[in-house]
Amino acid sequence: MITEIATLTIDPARAAEFEAAVAHAASHFRDAAGCHGMLLTRVIENPALYHLIVRWDSVEQHMVTFRESLGFRAWREQAGPFFTAAPVVIHTGLVAAYFHD
Repeated sequence: MITEIATLTIDPARAAEFEAAVAHAASHFRDAAGCHGMLLTRVIENPALYHLIVRWDSVEQHMVTFRESLGFRAWREQAGPFFTAAPVVIHTGLVAAYFHD
């Protein structure tokens, strides 16, 4: 299992519209092969920044299977117009879990 963390930059004046678009687009992730969860967080210190956090079976499930799907195109059509900079995407793997509430 890996975690995709995408940093998304938007115009904070359009935050409510953006959040509604992501909520609508969540079904594309829910239906994607190898996707196990999706979170959207907003950076408190900079309200123009969000992190889209998605759990995948593998980097390939995200970067190949999902990115080549109609669901990805629909996601970008819905959320993409809000981006004021290109998303920055990284993938992480869990090393250890020391505490979780």
